[in-house]
Parts: sequence; structure tokens; C-alpha cells
Amino acid sequence: MTDTPVRWGILATGPMAAAFTEDLLAEPDAEVTAVGSRSDASARRFAERFGIPRAHGTWKELAGDPQVDVVYVATPHAHHLAAATVCLEEGKAVLCEKPMALNRAEAAAMAALAERRSVFLMEAMWTYLHPTVRRVRQLVDEGAIGEVRSLHADFGARAPADPGHRLRDPAAGGGALLDLGTYPVALAHLLLGPPDEVTAWSHLTPDGVDESTGAVLGYEGGAMAVLSCSIAADSARSAVVHGTEGRIDIPSDFFNPRGFVLTREGREPESFPEPPRSGNGYGHQIREVTRCLREGATGSSLVPMAGTLEVMGTLDRIRSLTGVRYPGEEVRRPGA
Repeated sequence: MTDTPVRWGILATGPMAAAFTEDLLAEPDAEVTAVGSRSDASARRFAERFGIPRAHGTWKELAGDPQVDVVYVATPHAHHLAAATVCLEEGKAVLCEKPMALNRAEAAAMAALAERRSVFLMEAMWTYLHPTVRRVRQLVDEGAIGEVRSLHADFGARAPADPGHRLRDPAAGGGALLDLGTYPVALAHLLLGPPDEVTAWSHLTPDGVDESTGAVLGYEGGAMAVLSCSIAADSARSAVVHGTEGRIDIPSDFFNPRGFVLTREGREPESFPEPPRSGNGYGHQIREVTRCLREGATGSSLVPMAGTLEVMGTLDRIRSLTGVRYPGEEVRRPGA
């Protein structure tokens, strides 16, 4: 691919799609050329709002648009598989909003299709690409706090009580774990890898949506990750990594942080402020997609598909312990 701007299509017209599009419009190497929705009127309104030249009333029309290089999928979780499949079948690169799918089996099916078609596919796990988070991982890997013994991370954000809201709708893949808990689990995987043991508990609504979920991930070396998420109440949204020779504190929001504090044993705390930011924070992943497409890559080394599938597998294990189910899915059980 040449150094001409990458042409983006936006699949969906909700708040996530809007926030991402705002950042796309600020990127010199990106051009938003089309938007697609299952509602023609919704697509037209979105196009008018952001000055997008083409609006499509079906996902397939967007996927078939020759003026689109890559599609950003921003539908509710339950529709990620179907939306991404339409695009990949048409040979379009895909950046799919997190979590990649409802479960590992769905995510693996998407990855297999992308591999068969030799098409780029990446999960939009922006946290992995954040300079502050990457610096934290570097320090942990270098042994700045010794051997990691524990990670604590929480993400609570109160959702509207309306049972029709997507976060309270099981048919949309609602609940705390997939929408919010993905971040603490992903951070644990980034710093500690996939767990050897999982213990978990959820409080379920009468509709079967997990309003709150907590999990402890155990590792053979003795480390543990204590994670929680909730759509019933706000929380500090912070993370702390404890090691044998120090700690790292990442204040709110740990998944999109503005800096962190490193405290080494016997030393004064060191503050690491975030580099200057702009927009909503999606620029890092936009630039990563641009880099990958220009290099002809079908995946990102910074957000590898193997890691995405590992995280989805851990989310499956948590759900198998807590009874969280979604209509119409076939959940891959641990060990299956």
C-alpha cells in the first residue's frame, strides 16, 4: 500500500463510532470515505454530521464499497462476528471494537476467516497501544519492581437502569464483564500472561446480565491478579502492580491513563506523566492500523491475534464459573 491516506469505513453509528470518527478526522494519514448501518436514515445522519461522502443502508454495501480500505466495526458485542464476517468476505481489512466477539470460538472463527482471505484483522484494544501502558510493561519486563506478585485492577461505570440499554440487554452481549471487565483481564494478560487458575463470581440481574463480576487469576509462579468490574456503581478505575522490589500505581483511567507512579524499594516515588495527547485517545490504534496496512501485514505485533484469543479464553472461563450466558451463542467451555 502506498503512503496515500488510508480510506476508512465506519460500521455502526453509535457513540463509539462517533468518538472514533472524531479522532480519524484529525489524522493526516486517514480519510473517512463511507459509513454503513442497517438503517439508511441513521447512516445518512451520521454522514451529514461528520461530512462523510457516502452513506450505506446495509453492512454489505459498506463492505463492497471500492473506496474503503478498512472498516471499523463498532456494533454491540453480539454483532461483531456477523459484521466482521461481511467485511472480511469482501476482502476488507477490519478493526473490530473490543471484545472481539462474545466468546473465544467466535473470535477464532473471525481470525480463521481473515487468515484464509489474507486480510488484516485487529481487535481495537487501545490500551495495548497507549504509550503509558507500553512503558509500564517495559518497566515490568526489565524487573524495575522485581518479580510481580500481584495486580489489582477495577473498572466500574454505572449504566442506565433502562432494561433496554445495550449494557443491560443479554441479546446485545450486555453486562459488566465483556464491556468493562475486558480491560482488567487484558491488563493481567499483558503483564502476567494467561492464568493457570481462575476463580470468579458474578451478581446477575433477573435477565441474566452480570451487573458486577469479580475474578482472581492465579499463576504457577505465585502471582495473582485480583480484578473487578461493575455496571451498578462507579469505581476508582485504577490499577496497581506489586512486585518484590516495588510497585507501579496507574490512576484513573488505567486503560487510558494520563501517567503512573513507580515506587522502587528504598527510593522516592517517580512520576511518569503521559506524553501530550489529543482527541479521544484512539489515535494510537489508528496509526498502528495505518502502519500495518502500508507494510502489507495481516495482523499487528502490538495487538497480536494470539493474545486476543487468550483473553477471550479467560473471559470464557470466568463466564463458565459465574453462569453468564448470551442468547443463541455456543460457548466454548474450558478445555473444550
